[in-house]
Amino acid sequence: MVQRHFLILFLSSLLGACGSENPEQKTSLLNAPYPTQTGGTLMGAMPSDPSSLIFMVAGESASSAITANLFNSLLTYDQNLDLAGELAESWQVSPDQKTLTFHLKPGLVWADGHPLTSEDVFFTWQAIIDEKTRSPYASDYQLVTKAETPDKLTFVVHYDEAFSPSLDSWAGLQILPKHKLAGQDLHTTSFAQKPLGSHYYQLKEWRHGEYIKLEKNPKSVLGPANIDHLVERIIPDPGAQFLELMADNIDSLSMDPITYARIIPSRPELQAWLNQYESLGNSYTYLGFNLKRQPFKDIRIRKAINLAIDKQEIIDGVYLGLGEQIASPYKPGTRWSNPELKPYPFDPQQARSLLAEAGYKDSDGDGILEKDGKKLSFEVLTNHGNKEREKTAVIIQRRLKEVGIEIRIRTIEWASFITRFIKTGDFDAVVLGWQLGLEPDQFGIWHSSQQKPGQFNFIGYNNPKVDQLLERGRREFDPDKRMHIYHQFAEVLYEDSPIVYLSAGYNLTAIHKRVRGIMDPVPPAGVGYDSQKWYLPMPLRRTQIQAE
Repeated sequence: MVQRHFLILFLSSLLGACGSENPEQKTSLLNAPYPTQTGGTLMGAMPSDPSSLIFMVAGESASSAITANLFNSLLTYDQNLDLAGELAESWQVSPDQKTLTFHLKPGLVWADGHPLTSEDVFFTWQAIIDEKTRSPYASDYQLVTKAETPDKLTFVVHYDEAFSPSLDSWAGLQILPKHKLAGQDLHTTSFAQKPLGSHYYQLKEWRHGEYIKLEKNPKSVLGPANIDHLVERIIPDPGAQFLELMADNIDSLSMDPITYARIIPSRPELQAWLNQYESLGNSYTYLGFNLKRQPFKDIRIRKAINLAIDKQEIIDGVYLGLGEQIASPYKPGTRWSNPELKPYPFDPQQARSLLAEAGYKDSDGDGILEKDGKKLSFEVLTNHGNKEREKTAVIIQRRLKEVGIEIRIRTIEWASFITRFIKTGDFDAVVLGWQLGLEPDQFGIWHSSQQKPGQFNFIGYNNPKVDQLLERGRREFDPDKRMHIYHQFAEVLYEDSPIVYLSAGYNLTAIHKRVRGIMDPVPPAGVGYDSQKWYLPMPLRRTQIQAE
């Protein structure tokens, strides 16, 4: 009862705090400069509770959102999305590129003061490859044939073959404390609900279905954060989250284009106390062809479709302009994105010429092209409930009809979409999305060997030159040489046009102006990069009632 009473008082105080000043006074306070200072509580919202605070077991975004504040990895990514050390002070790749040696920073400790050593890294590696763990991320770590800990600060891994994505894998593995987890089942251990980490924050309190509260870890291996507490309230409905933002009960929110571009700008009172941030996200939407079916075996048809679709129209109409056109499966502005490639232009006339060259014409005058008595017509599938993809498919349908191509749109519930159509290859074309990953390896998506049911090359792409480049990229560790390889790969993919890159949307975030220290401009790593440097000036903090 005491805790629930505290929660009611706590939230009530938040509701009332923002109304304590008149609008002019509040605006003046929000626009005033303040020096960096420590303390305060940052309020956020997330749609669901994590199932576990051991991410390698949970494998879900809710778990990642919390554990990213609790645990460290050997490596991380800097503001420009290049690899940097986190727990590792340095690392080396052997001349044959089959051995990685990581040197840990001296003096690392867990939040309870127990030393963090290479034994913890070894323990975590063993845990993730253990069949009992059933981790969805185990495959990369299972490629390690042997791991060693020559001393407390050195961790060495050996591979049978050079595997350059391995560095990225060690940036994704959150290191766990051996002294707390040895001999325990990671699926049932109480640690998953009450973890002990090494990062900027530690779990303070977790009321399932209500909120998760983190407190600053004074023994953080990377030094202290500025803000004392982070609170994530569990609010499943996006509309309810936005109402809480409007009521000044949370400080930040990720949102959809309509809310970001239309609702907030239409409300002067929101604009007065919110900063809005947009940065290119880490995914893109595409139209993918089943290359094992006609008419998509003909490259002229694929290119004609590419030219007939107005990608900017999709970005403007579906994402309200909050996105970019892309020409490769890499995030623009990173070293992996080939700057020489430009998105296919919107050119209906050239599309018609290619279709005519391929032997298609409208013989019966119904507006749809045909060849050998067969209409140029196909079905486009996408997943039900994804409004952006559904709207995108409608725009594609209209544009292709203008050049004589008929498409039928069908939306399928996600589970059925994957099991009945994607895994079986029973489709003509799809509107889906892929990640713009930080690691450039695209072997799983584009290599011709990855076409079995359940694998990611479900469109049936097969190009020996691409296979060769992908294999070379996996064996090359030198960043500049890798960049050259993946630039070539993107060029071949661009010419083949096995998919149509439709759009890469922005991450859209609104953050209360009381939050200071946010990087400006937003770096490639996103608005949340270096959030440990954010701070809350004393005059702008909410009045908070502490639990007795």
